[in-house]
Amino acid sequence: MLTLKQENFCLVYIESDNASEAYRQSYDAGRMKPETVNREAKILVDKHKITARIKELRAPVIEATKLTLEKHLATLAQLRDDAAKNGVFGAAVSAEIARGKAAELYVEKHEVKTGVNPYDVLKIIEERRATAQIIDVTPETASAR
Repeated sequence: MLTLKQENFCLVYIESDNASEAYRQSYDAGRMKPETVNREAKILVDKHKITARIKELRAPVIEATKLTLEKHLATLAQLRDDAAKNGVFGAAVSAEIARGKAAELYVEKHEVKTGVNPYDVLKIIEERRATAQIIDVTPETASAR
């Protein structure tokens, strides 16, 4: 069983996501140094009954988030079905891909090249010189042309 101040601390902590702020609003901390407030807030957060209550208060929010994802996936499924029924298969496929991404079934991968290996460049230059694809142009040869 929590005290009134502990319950208030939990409620403010859920709203602010800041234990020190929750402590300041729930307890008489007007004359406390910030370090003391932080320490006392940490002591509260570390108590099993406090963490259990915070978890209990967060549960409906987590459940609502799950329902939102379910509704989103259902809406995309409906859009897919409607598009397919109307013969708009491109839109149906797009809706299905969006459902997969929302459900985290797809992982997009991107290749990032950080640079060119200088040895590969030298090798290409030598190969092209050998096949006369690169003409050596120096100031001396340029003026002779």
